[in-house]
Amino acid sequence: MIHIGLHTDNWRPLGCSFEYAVEKIAYFGVKHLEISVINGQNYIQALGYDPCVSLQSNPRAIRKQLEKKGVSVSQIDGSYPMMGPNGSAYGIQYLQQSIRFAAELGCPMVDTVDGAFETPGMTVEEVFKVTCYNYRQCISWAEDYGIIINVEPHGPYTNNIDFMSRLFKHFDSEYLRLNFDTGNTFIAGHNPLDYVKSLRPYLTHCHIKDVSAELADAVRGHETGIGTSVVPVGGGVNAENIKHCIQYLYDTNWDGSVSVECYGSDENTAASLKFMKQIIRE
Repeated sequence: MIHIGLHTDNWRPLGCSFEYAVEKIAYFGVKHLEISVINGQNYIQALGYDPCVSLQSNPRAIRKQLEKKGVSVSQIDGSYPMMGPNGSAYGIQYLQQSIRFAAELGCPMVDTVDGAFETPGMTVEEVFKVTCYNYRQCISWAEDYGIIINVEPHGPYTNNIDFMSRLFKHFDSEYLRLNFDTGNTFIAGHNPLDYVKSLRPYLTHCHIKDVSAELADAVRGHETGIGTSVVPVGGGVNAENIKHCIQYLYDTNWDGSVSVECYGSDENTAASLKFMKQIIRE
């Protein structure tokens, strides 16, 4: 069964707080949400202009807050890049604390990514070895806490299907899996359906993003990820690909949550949910 959710990050471009995002998600009758987290403090977030949650906050209080609204957390987005030396210095601790936080929230999985660019001075093989080292430091945490680590296509390495396949096969762990993203794979030049078919055995969560015609014309095949969709899901050039991907998930009996990612205006959110509910009904 496919469960429709919303990402609190949708309200980041609007300069809104986490509490505001939760209120909006409940208002639209959505029962599943995804939360972005920061490892430390951000004064913008502290002032109420960013819907991220600090890993230093009280996860049990947040859990109670969400339970009152009748919503649950499908995934924590702890996406500090894990590939390369910065992943070793910062990504490991970011992910470890995200795993701990997810367990306290009653959330089953945590999302990770690579950076937007290749690591200067390192070959793909060297980056792969460092990436394996980085994830190895965190998989033991995932096993102990019972939390799945997802890897999302968002950069040059994660949009390399061979790299991703090697990574999953290297660990062969039920705790290292895929968060598929329709928008990032499309921008990177893939047919999103081909991408998800290639890695379907590892799929546990999805991000659903559309892409405007203007953005696709400007950067498709040159960049590897986008933060969100400025058009509602179903209102861009990626709409047919999204339909095909959802149909494929149904055909293969996939069961999980999909986080709709779009600019968080009421108009965009309503249109995106209408589109997703329609194709799921069909």
